[in-house]
Amino acid sequence: MRLIGNIIWFVFGGLITALGWTLAGILVCLTIIGIPFGLQCFKIAGFVLWPFGKHITLGEFALAGLLGNIIWIILLGWELALLHLGFALLFALSIIGIPFALQHLKFAQLAFIPFGASVRR
Repeated sequence: MRLIGNIIWFVFGGLITALGWTLAGILVCLTIIGIPFGLQCFKIAGFVLWPFGKHITLGEFALAGLLGNIIWIILLGWELALLHLGFALLFALSIIGIPFALQHLKFAQLAFIPFGASVRR
């Protein structure tokens, strides 16, 4: 079931959102200061491609993670969260799309606080 979900996800929004995360990572990596934020974008872009069967645990960060998350929200977090919320709204319009809408809501949370988040199978 995870394989089918991941394939459908890839075709109907996973590739587009992963490209969004990758583009954000490239733009942030243009500055030396933004490289840690760009690396987070690239990690999340890989996760966005195949999300079914994985779980996100949020909120395990120290002071450096807190500062990173605050800067992240100001620079990138709200734009990427809006991207995922828009896709969640689109998918929630049909009963078949509800699992995909839930995945996008999970990524919207991750778009706000990526530092300290862990991905588990």
